[in-house]
Amino acid sequence: MEPFNTLETFSLFFVSYVDTSITFAAMLKEMDERGIELLGKTAELFMRFGIKSMTMDDIARQLGVSKKTLYLYVSDKNDLVEQVMSAIVAHEKALTNRLCEQYPNAIDLLFELTKEISKKFGQIHPSINYDMQKYHPKAWGIFEAFRTDFVAGCIEDNIQKGIEQELYRNNIDSYVISRLYAAKMDMCSDGQVFPPDRYNFKTIHLELMRYHIRGIASEKGLKYLRKKVKQENIQL
Repeated sequence: MEPFNTLETFSLFFVSYVDTSITFAAMLKEMDERGIELLGKTAELFMRFGIKSMTMDDIARQLGVSKKTLYLYVSDKNDLVEQVMSAIVAHEKALTNRLCEQYPNAIDLLFELTKEISKKFGQIHPSINYDMQKYHPKAWGIFEAFRTDFVAGCIEDNIQKGIEQELYRNNIDSYVISRLYAAKMDMCSDGQVFPPDRYNFKTIHLELMRYHIRGIASEKGLKYLRKKVKQENIQL
C-alpha cells in the first residue's frame, strides 16, 4: 500500500487541510521537504509491516537514512507514530472534503468514499490498531477522534443530505446510525474479528456499505441504488 505515492501528493493534501488543523500545520511549517518525505515513507512502512515490529533502526534503514537524521524530525518512536497518524488523518480529511464537494448525490458519495477507503486501506497490516492501542495511546487517540468525530460527522451529514434528496428514509436517527457506522468501520480492519487469511478489507468494507445503505434507503434510493450497481458492475 502507498498512502502517499509522491512528496507532491503528500504535501498537497496537507496544504489543503492547513486551515482546519492548526497544530499539524504548524508542525509541517517547521519541517523541510526532506522531513515531510520521511514522514510519508514511514507511514507506508507502518501500513505494510505494522508498528511494533519496526524499530527506529529498522525504520532508518528502510528509509535509507541514519537514525541521527531521523531524530532531527522526531524525539522518539512515540513522537514518530503520533506525527504519522496525524499525517494520515489530515490526508483522509482533505480527501473526504474534496469528494463531498465533487459528489452532491448522497449515494454517489458513499460509493466513492467506499472505493477510496478500500483502495487505500485494503492492505493495512492487521496488527496496526492493536499496536497503537497498546503501545502508542496518544496516536490511537488521534485516530479515535478521527473515527468518532470526523467520520461519524461525515456520515451524519450524508444521511441528512440523503433524506433531503429523498434517497434515504426520513424516519431514521442520523446521529445514532452515523455512530454505529463509525464503530463498524473499526471492526473492518480488526484481525481478531476478521482473520486476514480468510477475509480481505475490500470485501468486508463493501459488505458494510451494502448493509448500511440498504438499511437506510427509501424506495427512491433503492431504485437509484440498483441502477448504480449496474453501472459499477457490483453485486449488491
